[in-house]
Amino acid sequence: QRALMLFDTRMKKAEMFRPLIEGKVSMYVCGVTPYDFSHARAYVAFDVLYRYLKYLGYEVEYVRNFTDIDDKIIRRANEAGETATSLSSRFIDEFLRDMVELQCLPPTREPRVTEHTKEIIDLITKIEEKGKAYTIEGDGVYFSVDNFPEYLSLSGRSLDHNLPGSRVAVDTRKRNPADFALWKSAKEGEPFWESPWGRGRPGWHIECSAMSGHYLGHAFDIHGGGKDLIFPHHENELAQSRAAYPESEVKCWMHNDYRSVPSHGS
Repeated sequence: QRALMLFDTRMKKAEMFRPLIEGKVSMYVCGVTPYDFSHARAYVAFDVLYRYLKYLGYEVEYVRNFTDIDDKIIRRANEAGETATSLSSRFIDEFLRDMVELQCLPPTREPRVTEHTKEIIDLITKIEEKGKAYTIEGDGVYFSVDNFPEYLSLSGRSLDHNLPGSRVAVDTRKRNPADFALWKSAKEGEPFWESPWGRGRPGWHIECSAMSGHYLGHAFDIHGGGKDLIFPHHENELAQSRAAYPESEVKCWMHNDYRSVPSHGS
């Protein structure tokens, strides 16, 4: 294959891309949360990369998920008077139609969170066994950032700079305000699954750690998404995966911007 330079968000520079296994590339891209019609820029961007890797002769395992259970889905479903499942399925169908219209190649796999609760529960259990998580009675299981020294190595942020309105809930029962939910205890009228911590549902971040690990293993080549996912989503993914399995590694973290590159002289 000819040389390929990719910009790695974690290293903050472009580096020569060399896959873990010669001739093969493993790539995970965070997919949509289907509570409404979706923007497509990220998926078009990574479709270009997918096509180019294939053009270079690589065998590409491309996984792009659907986050089909989430606070936004539940809230929108309640407003619409329908179930979370029917709402998410409807907008998944809309998204797939958009991908066809935009001529994006289908990924190798398109897993849904609701089909992987076992893998999610197993991963949370592993994090708990490693002493990186704790339970708040009646609320759920939280990741302890103080017990993971590498936290914020992807984004380069400081814990003092958590933005208001990020998806990290403020709760005085948490050991650190930055601790984030791995498992959320069920509230009245919400979908739930049985777990060692009682009825509940996965936190946002744990879902992608579980699915990427399940399909691509603990070390894979490329993890992608929009730049809005660098923090907290991908930062928390990295922490969870490495807390459970220290050998976990993503060779290149890639993120697309949402702006056009200005033309010369503009």
